[in-house]
Amino acid sequence: MKLHLVDPKTLTPEIFRVFGTQNALVAAGDQSGCNTMTVGWCQLGRLWNQPVCTVYVRPSRYTYSFMETRDYFTVSVLPASEKETMKLCGSRSGREIDKVKACGLTLCRGAGDAPFFDEAEWVLVCKKIYTQDLEPACVQDGTQILPYYESGDWHRAYTGRVVEAYTK
Repeated sequence: MKLHLVDPKTLTPEIFRVFGTQNALVAAGDQSGCNTMTVGWCQLGRLWNQPVCTVYVRPSRYTYSFMETRDYFTVSVLPASEKETMKLCGSRSGREIDKVKACGLTLCRGAGDAPFFDEAEWVLVCKKIYTQDLEPACVQDGTQILPYYESGDWHRAYTGRVVEAYTK
């Protein structure tokens, strides 16, 4: 494996640059099966005095069922050169295609058997500690937000405690 385990407190990802240009793959599952999808929305910080990562997944996505039934998820930030991988993982469903195989990704496992990818620049392995559906009634200024939900299908937020971090 090219990645090595590091203390999450020492990892300083460029979160605003990465999620504005490169995006990442969120993955969930175990030895019995897994799925991944491109994710462009992510938050890192501290909550309840723990390092956390929050990702957002729509119920219509195949990855949603893996997020719902597993305790761990991962965020793998791939190099900018992996645009085709990001495009395929964001546009094709795992119901129809094995995205890991189709993209030639090297599957690794972290805490809780959580899947991540050796091609990543850095990876966070997270144990779910909180989930909550985004709700239209909670939107304060919908001018920029509501267009994302013209067809409904509001995201569910998954907050996980960062239990492992990997980097090159």
